[in-house]
Amino acid sequence: MQGNLPPEAQEKIEELQDLQEQAQQLAEQKQSTQTSLTEAQAALDAMDDIDEDSTMYREVGEILVETDYATAYDDLEEKVDTLELRAERFDSQEEKVQQQFEELQEELQQMLQGGAGGGPAGMGPGAGGA
Repeated sequence: MQGNLPPEAQEKIEELQDLQEQAQQLAEQKQSTQTSLTEAQAALDAMDDIDEDSTMYREVGEILVETDYATAYDDLEEKVDTLELRAERFDSQEEKVQQQFEELQEELQQMLQGGAGGGPAGMGPGAGGA
């Protein structure tokens, strides 16, 4: 089917496919970020039930390193803030890709309708004019 389309239409279709791939990647990254955010928020909430004099450990690579409560709490708060910002960026990127997709889809539809003699929306006299 794509062999019958003008080169401009084929190019738009390829751009639409690229945007779909980009949207899929964004969705996966957003989901991963959201999972990390949920985990970090749960850990931060759990720290409210821990005595501030308790010995704390943080994971550094493959080992656990001793740290104090205040440092662990501050690090978790910073991580939550960073992940929230990242999630907001993904939301905004998704909106942008969706808008680009819709605009490109509309351009393609207009291109295909124009190439078919006006298409179903045909206002005024039929194709060929007066």
